[in-house]
Amino acid sequence: MTDALNRPTVLVLNRHWQAIDVKTPADAFGMMATGAAFGLDISSEGMNPVPWADWLKLPVRDQDAAVGTVRGGIRAPTVVVLSRFARMPRRRLSFSLRGLWERDGGICQYTGRKLQPGEGNIDHVVPRSRGGRTSWDNCVLADKRVNHRKGNRTPDEAGLKLVRPPQTPRDLPATAFIRNTHAIPDWEMFLA
Repeated sequence: MTDALNRPTVLVLNRHWQAIDVKTPADAFGMMATGAAFGLDISSEGMNPVPWADWLKLPVRDQDAAVGTVRGGIRAPTVVVLSRFARMPRRRLSFSLRGLWERDGGICQYTGRKLQPGEGNIDHVVPRSRGGRTSWDNCVLADKRVNHRKGNRTPDEAGLKLVRPPQTPRDLPATAFIRNTHAIPDWEMFLA
């Protein structure tokens, strides 16, 4: 039960019903109990925002995850709607191999080939041994074999040409960073 309470399986919507974050059921229960959010009761009849006092009375359906309490089972929400927060937060990718993979679309920036997971790594366009910095503006996703062949040379010296010059990614709406890793059907309409 503790594991189910602490896994991020609750989609958080702002008051305009735009996806902005993912929380654990424990966090969602806290937000609902304080009035900061309503649980979204999603059924074949539609969607209904439900306050905490009424949420406690909802029956637990077969498809629902539930949390056992001394008063009986409580349905764990899959989606909550914030009652007052209306903004759309913006975020930027963090600099890492995963961030470069996202920015470059999983494409080697020297060959233009779509890479499979594990085939790419970070290449410094101006090598670190020559004063190149580890930054968005100097790093690209490269096929490991191409990067190894390039070594500590510049692309010109290695006979390579960049598909496009590296640049810092722009801020994106928070929704762009939310992934439905648990395949929760209730999330699909908000992430489409």
